[in-house]
Amino acid sequence: MAPHPGIDTSGIKDKARKDLLDLLEGVRGKKNLVIEKALAGPVGLFVKFSTLQEYGVDKVFFLENDNVDSSQRNVIFMARGENAIYPQTIAEQIKRLQRNSGVDHDFSVFIIPRRTLVCDRILNDAAVLGDVVVEALPIYFLPLKEDVLSLELQDSFGDLYLRKDPTCLYLAAQGLMLLQKSHGLFPRIIGKGDNVLRLMELLLRMRSEATANENPKGPQLGMMPSASVESLILIDRDIDFATVLLTQLTYEGLIEETYGIKDNQAEVDTSIVGPGPGQPQQTSGGSQQSLKRKILLDSSDKLHDQLQDTNFAVVGSLLNKVARRLESDYESRHGAKSTSELREFVSKLPAYQAEQQSLKIHTGLAEDMMKYTRTDTFTRMFEVQQNIAAGSDPSYQHETIEELIARDTPLPTILRLLCLESCINGGIRQKDLDSLKRQVLHAYGYQHLLTLDALEKMQLLQLRTSINPFSLPGGTAVTPNKTNYNYLRKVLRLIVDEVNEQNPEDISYVYSGYAPLSIRLIQCILQKQYLLSFTKGTNAATNNSISNAAHGWQGFEDALKSVKGETFNKTQKGEEAATKARQILTGAGGSKKTVVLMFVGGITYTEIAAIRFIAKQEEARRRILICTTGIISGDLMMKAAIEKGSFGKS
Repeated sequence: MAPHPGIDTSGIKDKARKDLLDLLEGVRGKKNLVIEKALAGPVGLFVKFSTLQEYGVDKVFFLENDNVDSSQRNVIFMARGENAIYPQTIAEQIKRLQRNSGVDHDFSVFIIPRRTLVCDRILNDAAVLGDVVVEALPIYFLPLKEDVLSLELQDSFGDLYLRKDPTCLYLAAQGLMLLQKSHGLFPRIIGKGDNVLRLMELLLRMRSEATANENPKGPQLGMMPSASVESLILIDRDIDFATVLLTQLTYEGLIEETYGIKDNQAEVDTSIVGPGPGQPQQTSGGSQQSLKRKILLDSSDKLHDQLQDTNFAVVGSLLNKVARRLESDYESRHGAKSTSELREFVSKLPAYQAEQQSLKIHTGLAEDMMKYTRTDTFTRMFEVQQNIAAGSDPSYQHETIEELIARDTPLPTILRLLCLESCINGGIRQKDLDSLKRQVLHAYGYQHLLTLDALEKMQLLQLRTSINPFSLPGGTAVTPNKTNYNYLRKVLRLIVDEVNEQNPEDISYVYSGYAPLSIRLIQCILQKQYLLSFTKGTNAATNNSISNAAHGWQGFEDALKSVKGETFNKTQKGEEAATKARQILTGAGGSKKTVVLMFVGGITYTEIAAIRFIAKQEEARRRILICTTGIISGDLMMKAAIEKGSFGKS
């Protein structure tokens, strides 16, 4: 998608870079930088190490390694202030340097995104607060892509749903508030879910506080409804856990499933993609450990841009087309007859070589993922997922799950299947759940009693009650804490039998026949007529009085009753005279507006691909900007619950 004139993601990146470099410039001379390991990737999204060197950074150390040396007088620590562990670690390392070093150090602490009372208290109790300069670095949303902003909170899923820590809601509210201050209030806030209701209430409270603190004599256009933003749609992750638990089938989604993507980078074995610049060539038959190479997956790679949202089934043919085109372009040099034609070819040569290198990388990735998807374990796991999602009797899948456990299939894969069955069917029968739990503990260790308990706390693995609420007439769930997939599968047509993966016509192509519930709910707001015709037929859509211009969830109220969590549709208004003045000043009344989607708890790459599919259909009317607390996958969900320790003796 093209950059947004209303909300410029590149401007957010530039501001983050400027804020950091201004703080570095304020520390005169050479300096060592000690950074929290989880922050290194997000910081790398907006500033390169070479730029940091230009601003005096000599060496970079990870805070967790506790190995900062005394080579420079200036030492800068950079960490998040929300977690008490990091201020404690910083205080310990400052005291170590003061005790063991002969250099009189000057210490600075950059806290992201805000300076907290807890951080100050910890530094004060350690008797180092008076020896350091503490600065806040207000970085909230960072652009992963031109249409994706992320808070990059790696632990937000576990914090919110397991530990019940609402910090990510506050940080999301602060990030959205910055957008409102720059572009005006979101005229309408629409949402589904209990956590996003709290987020909406936070936004309203922050608006009241900002209005109370405004200078009455100064300009107040920033706190009026935006002329460039249409609405804010808030989606709570726990209304649709099942979509995340399914294996992602888009190209970028499968890379995440196979290798993992962190801050737009995937770490892949050099035997698959070849060595990077400066890496040694691997010798065949050598006993040395294979090297890893970081592959950048962003807009700088044009081929990845073409492939990222496609279903993996068609990636091979697309790569083949690119290979033939490159070969044809390269062979065209033989047809160059004049000096000018030869010069033109030479000028294009670097681009050809870069594209050739990119093709080699993506061909290697595709071939390796193809091997993975053809393994018997993957095939059987995928079959179970498809059967559960389609509504088959889950008891028929238990034999396959038990076989996978016996084969020592990785624990996250097994837990994903159990949680998927629980989420879609409203729980698992007592007898079956006890049997499956027992087999998991026997196969993977009794420490996973804690893992199973954590999954229950997150409501991912639940016992099905004797009365199944999903079987009652009317489709409305009796228990409001569960999403009724069996009812929604029909009314929102979550399963599509015939899918054209080459030229898709519906978002269901991203899962080869399953439409993500979270994205169907967004279509309930943005594509009412399309969804009515798709689910009920063309005549039903024609006869229905609901139009695309209808606000919020109008027309789909019955379906919303079967989705977990609170439903809301809030309008934000400013003073009438001031609103008219803003419209005259901006002159943006008739232009395309931006819809901001905010996923709390994380979003998958497959859901991003489905949203981009909608954005292409809607590009004549509106733009879509995706915001999230972070990127999530089924394995990352399980990682939040899996117990790392063991009862075995070392």
